[in-house]
Amino acid sequence: MKNNNYRLLEEKKDIAEKWFSSLRDRICLSFEKIENSLPNKNSFKVSKWKREGGGGGKTSVLKGEVFEKVGVNISTVHGIFSESFRTSINGAEKDGKFWASGISLVAHPKNPFVPAAHMNTRLISTSKTWFGGGGDITPMKPSPKMSSKFHSDFKKTCDGHDKEYYEKFKAWADEYFFIKHRNETRGDGGIFFDYINTGNWDKDFGFIKDIGETFLNSYSQIVKATMNTSWSDKDREEQLIKRGRYVEFNLIYDRGTLFGLKTGGNIDAILMSLPPEVKWK
Repeated sequence: MKNNNYRLLEEKKDIAEKWFSSLRDRICLSFEKIENSLPNKNSFKVSKWKREGGGGGKTSVLKGEVFEKVGVNISTVHGIFSESFRTSINGAEKDGKFWASGISLVAHPKNPFVPAAHMNTRLISTSKTWFGGGGDITPMKPSPKMSSKFHSDFKKTCDGHDKEYYEKFKAWADEYFFIKHRNETRGDGGIFFDYINTGNWDKDFGFIKDIGETFLNSYSQIVKATMNTSWSDKDREEQLIKRGRYVEFNLIYDRGTLFGLKTGGNIDAILMSLPPEVKWK
């Protein structure tokens, strides 16, 4: 029975890893189409990396006119957590063994009226196995209509799986994406969740897949609706200062950043989330 359970878990890991990779391919294709609707043609630059302790990933970054910088990462890593870090990871307390696979995306558009956005979904396995992830939106300029659409799309997806998910995960995002030293939120929030394991793997994986699909469709529509909005030097200045808050959060509080640094991940991939240009007052 133990060997059979192990085999089933390995099959599920493989299925999830392939899904994250396929989602990455479709996101990159969709974003390139948006980018190349303008005269200057730009495409994702892809680089692969290997982790010394086991596993590796692929980093894809596009720098253009619509997306000043957008990065889409996929990775699958495995190994043993350090003694100091394993106690902070569910199920890794005894031997520190882990396996993790996922996709992470951060978009920093050039137009200040196009909201920045983030999405990630992941499967983590220690002595326990669970899904985590979420998606959130960060307008550089107030954008209640776009934020409302983003939240509405995610609510519809969450409601299709569990009527309690949206309010629970929205509240989690509001708490998580709070910059404590500034006493302000990073943006307009979204959803954040972790430790998803209902005992029905197919059901949980279906939710994860729908989150990825929802982000791709919703955010692509938002970018198309706002990318041609006219903007001024003042708007750009405000955008760059707002981006500073994004940097502060990601370097101080972001769990994905901390996980990557603590597990010997690729530095360029980990810091992919940082915007290309930023200012502080």
